Amino acid sequence: MNNQRLTQTQRQELKLSPQQIQLMKLLQLPLIELEQRIKEEMEVNPALEDSHEHDDYEENEPTVDDTDNGENDDYNDDEISFNKDDEFDINDYLPEEDLDDYSYKLQTNNYSSDDDPYEAPVVSEETFQDYLNQQLSYQDLTDEQLEIGEYIIGNLDDNGYLSRPISNIVDDMLFTMNISTTEEEVTKVLSIVQQLDPPGIAARNLQECLLIQLKRLQQDYPYNDYSLSITIIRDFFEEFTKKHYDKIAKKLEVSNREMKSALDEILKLNPKPADASSSGTKNIHYITPDFFVFVRDGKIELSLDGRNAPELHVSKQYLKMLEDFSKSKDTRSMQEAAQFVKQKIDAARWFIDAINQRQNTLYITMKAIVDMQEDYFLTGDETQLKPMILKDVAEKVGLDISTISRVANSKYVQTPYGTHLLKFFFSEGITNDEGEEVSTREIKKILRDCIESEDKTAPMTDEQLMIVLKDKGYPIARRTVAKYREQLGIPVGRMRKKI
Repeated sequence: MNNQRLTQTQRQELKLSPQQIQLMKLLQLPLIELEQRIKEEMEVNPALEDSHEHDDYEENEPTVDDTDNGENDDYNDDEISFNKDDEFDINDYLPEEDLDDYSYKLQTNNYSSDDDPYEAPVVSEETFQDYLNQQLSYQDLTDEQLEIGEYIIGNLDDNGYLSRPISNIVDDMLFTMNISTTEEEVTKVLSIVQQLDPPGIAARNLQECLLIQLKRLQQDYPYNDYSLSITIIRDFFEEFTKKHYDKIAKKLEVSNREMKSALDEILKLNPKPADASSSGTKNIHYITPDFFVFVRDGKIELSLDGRNAPELHVSKQYLKMLEDFSKSKDTRSMQEAAQFVKQKIDAARWFIDAINQRQNTLYITMKAIVDMQEDYFLTGDETQLKPMILKDVAEKVGLDISTISRVANSKYVQTPYGTHLLKFFFSEGITNDEGEEVSTREIKKILRDCIESEDKTAPMTDEQLMIVLKDKGYPIARRTVAKYREQLGIPVGRMRKKI
């Protein structure tokens, strides 16, 4: 017996409109990525235009319809009809996949007879691998040794270390390059690569890197004595990393003065040898602030970078096309063309509206942050930062916490005291001895000041730092001190010790 039956139920669902989805994506974009996103949208949607580019286009246009004063921005779907005798070529506005003739793609007519051909110069930079391979080619090596050396150089990491085991390199050479070699031969070639510049290159660990540099210094400057530094790194490396200098000095029977001199030479070495030589080939990242805060006559002024609000508009040509369709008689091809034009115009208007909403959301969010952190923006003193979380800003501007989070993501503000991520102004709060709520950033600032002013020969422990903070009116636990210290990137007291 068939028990199947048809039922009807009602339920509520929350669905985001395409414009809301677009706005959320645009909100989290930093300025540079926003500019790229606008360019991409203009490329895929010819109905979206930039006002500046459009003005230049109209100045060079041979004929202009003086009757079109931009009054046709609105359109009525009910008035659209089509005329089959219209001379308008719909193929100019159909998607490319619907066109049968692609010959226009093979033609160019962008230059006049007076134009001089210009080719942009191509900048070529020598990579760090090229630099090493060039040095390797000057060595007295067989063809097989040269290939092994180039393979070793190709496996160096960004810091210039060889992290792959020799046995793996032997296997790789056999399977990928059909070169049969031994670990002894690879080790021999590795020692040659380690003689290249910069010193310390191709080391397998930090200890070997420092030893290579010290031995190179001893070779280049034979009148200087680096033997104690070499002994410390070679025989007491673990104690050195833990800064057990007293134990090392006692075992080696050297004075504190001799120990300090040897350590000073070690501290001059470069633990990342590839950095110095490859810095010229690495990309330099620049920060482009989204906001600017100025203080004039004791008043705070906030402005939004103008590129956050580009002057976009819907193409008048597309609006005129839609108007022409309204005067035509209905045909299938014209109906499809009108639908295409309407979709592009709608998409352009949605995008423009999303950009405007993004601009407004960014401004009111940053304005709320400035109002809540007014003392900091007037003085630049980090201890004046008040406890503030995303929820506080969301409640002040009447937006959702997720929206504030998207705004604060990857956005920068330029202030008279430096350029900061918006997240810089957010922090939790605790209550001090006087019952006032203070920002954790204020405590971290005081903690950093305490550590910077401590006696480096006897740095304070977390327990001692806890007592100092308590005396200053900030009663926090030792584990909290340790957490804040780690967040500041400061090592434990033993690792901060200096002779």
